[in-house]
Amino acid sequence: MACFPPPGSITLCEINRALVTTESYTDTRSYEVYGKVLGLVFDPIPFQSDTLLPNFEKELEDESGDGVRIASESPFVSRGLQYLQRVFNNFFERGFSPKNVHFLSKVFLQGVSWNQHNHILAYISGPNQVSVRDFENSESREPSILTSETQRGVRAIEWRPNGGKTLSVACKGGICIWSASYPGNVAPLRSGVASFLGNPARGSGIRWALVDFLKSPGGEQVTALSWSPNGRLLASASSESSSFIIWDVAQGTGTPIRRGLGGISLLKWSPTGDYFFTTKFDGTFYLWETNTWTSEPWSSSGSFVIDSSWDPDGRMILVAFSDSTTLGSIHFASKPPSLDAHLLPVDLPEIVSVTGSTSVEMIAWDTSGERLAVSYKDADKMYAGLIAVYDIRRTPLVSASLIGFIRGPGERPRPLAFSFHNKFKQGPLLSVCWSSGWCCTYPLIFRSHSL
Repeated sequence: MACFPPPGSITLCEINRALVTTESYTDTRSYEVYGKVLGLVFDPIPFQSDTLLPNFEKELEDESGDGVRIASESPFVSRGLQYLQRVFNNFFERGFSPKNVHFLSKVFLQGVSWNQHNHILAYISGPNQVSVRDFENSESREPSILTSETQRGVRAIEWRPNGGKTLSVACKGGICIWSASYPGNVAPLRSGVASFLGNPARGSGIRWALVDFLKSPGGEQVTALSWSPNGRLLASASSESSSFIIWDVAQGTGTPIRRGLGGISLLKWSPTGDYFFTTKFDGTFYLWETNTWTSEPWSSSGSFVIDSSWDPDGRMILVAFSDSTTLGSIHFASKPPSLDAHLLPVDLPEIVSVTGSTSVEMIAWDTSGERLAVSYKDADKMYAGLIAVYDIRRTPLVSASLIGFIRGPGERPRPLAFSFHNKFKQGPLLSVCWSSGWCCTYPLIFRSHSL
């Protein structure tokens, strides 16, 4: 039977298909449950969620066919909400359907990222800032804050693979590239870029330097990022443009690539680098092979892809569609560079039967291929704001078995963004930014050698 966190409790971790909860968080409790196994405790990190995407209980709806009304219990409209209003207005000017506007805030926020080789978590902590928490720094729990006049309207972040401590940040007009600087070992700047040092965490000795800024054509708001697995190329896209850009980061040059007319919602490079996945708001999505950059178009009637996640081998990708609780798995029929593939349904029946939800919002698949995290919308009150955790099997086809639900801290928390640590050796680590203003990490421990 699936684990359900009682109201008033908070989830700590998974131990062999059992999601452990507690009434209040303490380091002692976490150490007893999982810390003595992992040798590390992941304490919750506070941030100002109301300045990021305020009041996620608001409903975005079409008032008269000429625009969008934002219904709110509060008369106060913050800068963050005004920013989203401008984004939505831009969409309608370009002919996007108002019925899909309530998905945009979810699709646009790529807000949590783990460094591949270190226990360092980055997350969007405000409209114009990113916080970086080094869990290996035992001297301080304070995160470093990365801010700059250049960095406005942060919408996505992603660590550079095989690039040490280098973080890319999608913002208005381009991409900020931050890198760690140490005493006596200052991060190099590309010629013509003005350095800016972020606020250091106490006791860390690290300062984060803004080492590059990749300007987007026309100054568009960058809303999606994806690094190639070798860390040499960075893909970026804007919801305002039908083209995506492949950047040679070392040279600071970008090559636009265009297919179709709709604005791009998502980019995902495969773990092997052989394939690339792009989605658009008009319901089309594309599979690319990266040897010759040839693509194969697909389409979904009456919906669009709101999230996706590759399997660890890069031969299959899970996709979530708007207005659906059934995922799709796209399987490649042969080896690269072939684009021959087929789409199969992956049922998550409990999303409807247990939670009463009508649609999946976000998904994340860990790199062991054994755990899938799913958030959903319009659920019954008891299940609202929780994250469903599934045990995944990939042979012969993808199948999902519900383990239970994760509840965040605070009053009526909802997940704003979440992501798995790609290289944590002792099992999946799921980090979630909650609307209640906490970024929490949940170890999912289910291998016998980890206990």
